[in-house]
Amino acid sequence: MNEKIEEKLKKIKMLILDVDGVMTDGKITMDSEGRELKNFHVWDGHGLVMLQRHGFQVAILTGRTSAVVEHRARDLKIAEVYQGALNKKEVFLKILEKNSLRPEQIAYVGDDIVDIPVLKMVGFSVAVDNALNVVKKVVDYVTVSQGGHGAVREICEMLLVAQGYWKEVAQRYDFVEFLEETTL
Repeated sequence: MNEKIEEKLKKIKMLILDVDGVMTDGKITMDSEGRELKNFHVWDGHGLVMLQRHGFQVAILTGRTSAVVEHRARDLKIAEVYQGALNKKEVFLKILEKNSLRPEQIAYVGDDIVDIPVLKMVGFSVAVDNALNVVKKVVDYVTVSQGGHGAVREICEMLLVAQGYWKEVAQRYDFVEFLEETTL
């Protein structure tokens, strides 16, 4: 991890995530009854649990509205869920105000052009590997993993490392002897 990125990560208090293409692989499956199905990776979920355990706030900001997202957020104890956000920048500003945070204290992960206005405002902007190329051009970091395949976990671990929590995670899960191998 380079110094510039590490300095940005040290200031982060909240991680905000898009859903489709970030928390999922971007595919939307509908059954014959019109019920929506999404695949979420367990690694991403556990990463979010670890972040929250260490005092980070997590929010979801998505343009679509889906009951599946409500269920996943509840499962992960994510209280701030903003669905149907047609103007993500407007909702982002409300999130800042509600939480008394400054833009530089926010990390945001997106994949599509609707995410660009927020990506340009935050302290640490991230595009997943499978994001549109134009999105990748405006961010601080592009994940190694694709959305829905561990990209969120990658960012969670980067935050935990940068803010000095990774050793505690290693102790909790008994992999201290591999600590040097697992830091980013």
